[in-house]
Amino acid sequence: MVNHDIAMGIVRVTEAAALACSNLLGRGDVELVEKAAVDGVRHAFELLPIKGRVVIGECEIDKPSIMYIGEKVGTWQDGLKEYDIAIDPLDGPILVAKGRPNAISAIAVCDKGKIFRAPQIYMKKIAVGPRAKGTIDINRPLKENIKNVAEALNKDVEEVTVMIQDRERHKDIINEARSVGARVKIFGEGDIAAALATAFDDTGVDMLVGIGGAPEGVLAAAALKCLGGEIMVKLLPENERQIAMCKRAGLDDVSMILTQDDLITCDDVYFAATAITDSELLKGITYKENFATTHSVVMRSSNGVVRFVEATHKLDTSLLSIHE
Repeated sequence: MVNHDIAMGIVRVTEAAALACSNLLGRGDVELVEKAAVDGVRHAFELLPIKGRVVIGECEIDKPSIMYIGEKVGTWQDGLKEYDIAIDPLDGPILVAKGRPNAISAIAVCDKGKIFRAPQIYMKKIAVGPRAKGTIDINRPLKENIKNVAEALNKDVEEVTVMIQDRERHKDIINEARSVGARVKIFGEGDIAAALATAFDDTGVDMLVGIGGAPEGVLAAAALKCLGGEIMVKLLPENERQIAMCKRAGLDDVSMILTQDDLITCDDVYFAATAITDSELLKGITYKENFATTHSVVMRSSNGVVRFVEATHKLDTSLLSIHE
């Protein structure tokens, strides 16, 4: 069996998605943006030497405009290793359609059977970077978590920055974070980019808290596992159908607290992300004449390598330019 280091291969997948949809920035068409990102991903996967299967995607049916669960990706040549794929071709289609920051394309890849197959439901999340690992508990009050993170980071509570999504369901936790004196940074979409930001000092982001999509939580877990950070989550099924979805995913106790090691159950996971629009960590795509410049991060947990990749693509010749 051939065992490639596929780090640079998977970053080409996220670059392809980002390039494919970025020229639709601000045009207001969410569906067109989503389709373009998926088209870009599929184009790049045709060149990736793996036997891959999507286990975290967009739904469980075969539709050409989405990455469906169970879809085969990669070249599937004899002798290649089999991998599970968690992918969000575009986390934040509304952001791209409206020209707003924080939109990224993200992918995680690891050995077959090692990614928790999270259902398409909500998930409660709390995430921090490596310096605050071991200080959070999703069952504790947010005030207590903020104080513990502040102590770990050698900061005053007033210096801790908490990322929280702008949703009505987060009104109480926003008020709680403000009441203890923490800095609160509100974002509209893009859970994955927000979780990534907690692991890098120069972003100024210390914590992510809130309720968001479960698939995005798995991708965030892959990134934080590579970076030495921590995420704790609890699935939030809203009805019997969703409870059944959790049990099909192998979670008999739906109230169970899950960590990055529960969501990614191996020591060797790859993660890559490319920004479409500016985020806390990565600069969005820029254009000049016949060239586009992308900014990505790609990492692997087993060796601890984190690469920031700035790539310039000649649009009329690049294999990633699929709209010509």
